[in-house]
Amino acid sequence: MDKESVDRSEGFGERLLGLLLDRARLMPPQLIAPLIAEEVAGIGGRDISILLQDYAQELLVPLPGRKLHVGQPEPMADSHAGRAFLSEDVVEVPQAHGVRMYLPLLDGSDQVGVMALTLDSVGDDDRRLLRRLAALVAEMLVTKNAYTDQFFQARRREPMSVSAEIQWSLLPPLTMSVPQVAVAGILEPAYRVAGDSFDYALNDNILHAAVIDAMGHGLDAAAMATIAIGAYRHARRVFISLPEKYAFMDDAVSRQFGPDHFVTAQLMHVNIATGEMELVNAGHPAPLLIRDGKVVQQLESATTLPVGFGGEQPRIKEHVLQRGDRVLCYTDGIIEEHVAGGEPFGEERLIRCINHLGEEPSKGMRADLRRLSHTLKRERGGRTSDDATLFMIEWRGGAADHLAVLG
Repeated sequence: MDKESVDRSEGFGERLLGLLLDRARLMPPQLIAPLIAEEVAGIGGRDISILLQDYAQELLVPLPGRKLHVGQPEPMADSHAGRAFLSEDVVEVPQAHGVRMYLPLLDGSDQVGVMALTLDSVGDDDRRLLRRLAALVAEMLVTKNAYTDQFFQARRREPMSVSAEIQWSLLPPLTMSVPQVAVAGILEPAYRVAGDSFDYALNDNILHAAVIDAMGHGLDAAAMATIAIGAYRHARRVFISLPEKYAFMDDAVSRQFGPDHFVTAQLMHVNIATGEMELVNAGHPAPLLIRDGKVVQQLESATTLPVGFGGEQPRIKEHVLQRGDRVLCYTDGIIEEHVAGGEPFGEERLIRCINHLGEEPSKGMRADLRRLSHTLKRERGGRTSDDATLFMIEWRGGAADHLAVLG
């Protein structure tokens, strides 16, 4: 298509996006791909691919669909698509017959994948229009994901256990980012996880977060985790205080499973305006406070009994974060995995890995957490015999009121 004949003005872009938005509400999931391909062709684009993050967060896998270019999965660690995904920025690669563009697909701040396409040449109008198109495509994929298994099947790279299916359906988005705070989480082993989970919600200025580890393996652990997270969400939406959340979860687990079952947990409130944090540690390893890439302390607190043992008043520890601080929560599967020689991996080795990675330039919290997870897995010899979860909070401070002002 002759570039001079293609209208890429903002007015044309608004009409193009408006047409897509008008159709999106009733669009069956299988027709998203051909419609997007048609839209891209309308601005002179070709060879469009939709790449989705796999469950192990190692690959970007192509979504099959009519009119889509379906190639090989792209590694996150060493590919143009991976760079766009991890940096959340557009990557442009000059080619012999045009420019290959990789645009991150972000729904809010949740990372969905990457849209790739080729144009003869790229100008500012193209970049503006394609960023907006990528945002709308991401929203459509997230919305339609609830109606189909197609996207799940594309992301799944190996057989998944029933307990893992339950856990993945239970999770909130793996990432969230607003100007004052960001969160990210990773579950291992991605296709066999059972009792580990996390949850969060940002209500006004309070970030509510929980990380849990249900005892046992398989479906029993998944069922217990489901009850614990369900009770946590119910309490979060009804009550305010951490003690009430803990008590509600404790009662739900003990009533359902009896006195011989338990769930370890960390419950947190973070005031995103001030950096004040409240912590209840119910049998978990202490979170690590990371400042300027280095672990500066363990956020110790008087340990409360695990959820399900019944009736104890939880003990709350208060901490004050500095801007840029990261709080890393992890489950015991990270440090109790046995390495060569039979000894546990241990907290000291975990801290050394964090500090070593902190010597390299940060690529953003989410990319750093993914890199840490994969580094720890390599250090463990590739073994993850128990659930191993990482959950990180980064407090940035500041305000976001300017985002509500047009202009």
